[in-house]
Amino acid sequence: MRNMSVDISTLTQAPAPISDRNGGGDAVADFLASVRGLTADLYRPNRAVYWLDLCAGAAIGYTALAVATYGSNPVLRLVCGIVAVFALYRAVMFIHELMHVRRGAVPGLWTVWNALVGVPLLLPSFMYEDVHRLHHSKARYGTRNDPEYLPLVRAGLPTIVALLFGSLLAPVLLFVRFAIIAPLAAIVPAVRRVMIERMSSLVINPEFRRAMPAPAAAVRWIVLEAAGVLYVWTALALLATGTLLLSSFLTAIAVGAGIAFVNQVRTIVAHRWESDGHATDAVGQLLDTVNVPPPALLPALWAPLGLRYHGLHHLLPALPYHNLGKAHRRLIAELDPASPYHRTLNRTGYDAFRRIARGAAAHAAPQSRPA
Repeated sequence: MRNMSVDISTLTQAPAPISDRNGGGDAVADFLASVRGLTADLYRPNRAVYWLDLCAGAAIGYTALAVATYGSNPVLRLVCGIVAVFALYRAVMFIHELMHVRRGAVPGLWTVWNALVGVPLLLPSFMYEDVHRLHHSKARYGTRNDPEYLPLVRAGLPTIVALLFGSLLAPVLLFVRFAIIAPLAAIVPAVRRVMIERMSSLVINPEFRRAMPAPAAAVRWIVLEAAGVLYVWTALALLATGTLLLSSFLTAIAVGAGIAFVNQVRTIVAHRWESDGHATDAVGQLLDTVNVPPPALLPALWAPLGLRYHGLHHLLPALPYHNLGKAHRRLIAELDPASPYHRTLNRTGYDAFRRIARGAAAHAAPQSRPA
């Protein structure tokens, strides 16, 4: 076993630009072979873990939301609102697992997740299906065709701030989408085309335009779309009759906004955002991503389901979330401390965010010119 004593401070310095990291084919092949060999036995998902985790997160989240909505003690309501945000956020992030776990490996997960979380929170799985996979494509990652990527370091701090606080509007925009746009799209083809292209994907790249769904996915899409429309119009009917209080509705919107904001924080911290817009290899993609492993504790809340190991996930996207920690420990113990994997390590999410913010500020600063 290699020496596990690694000084993280020496590994979180900004690496060379991604465009300069490719090459050294033999070294890259050896590195990837080592990674695959060390993790080959970790690909089987544990169904019990999936079900217990999902159901516990949803149960805790909805219970906390109920107390936050109807409780009499203001402090208790606030505390339960925060609990609801993080518990439901964890349940929401199973949408990411739906995209990566092998179909049929956890039977019923797609249906139960959509019924329990996706439709009630207006985040049905079609909003992520077939879109997230593009983000992992070596031909698309970090390019203008990547739906989940923006060159934030070059874009600057205003773009980062806009992404963060703009996410607070997500619940309202989703509600409008399902209450008004989706019914209109059902009868006006032009509206439906725009809705699918620009209003049906969880992305941050404003230039991304989604293709029309394949026939095999169209039926599932229509079912979930109809369920979402029925759900929001039921809520509106309950509001109109006074059965659902406006304060209760606004509390749910606030919890949804909290979920969206936490997820946007995680999104911004998950990458270095240093791509020059060109396609890169597996190692280049790895080096543009971030791991925030233990002993940091807070990432368990804002980057749940193994997303604190985002660099590892990009390296091994099919690895079940509950095995990412075990895989990480093996790689740290066995790989050379100078390996590309070690360069993804960060002590805290704040360290990763500060590096991005500093890079954005430096890029925006006027460059001195020689006299």
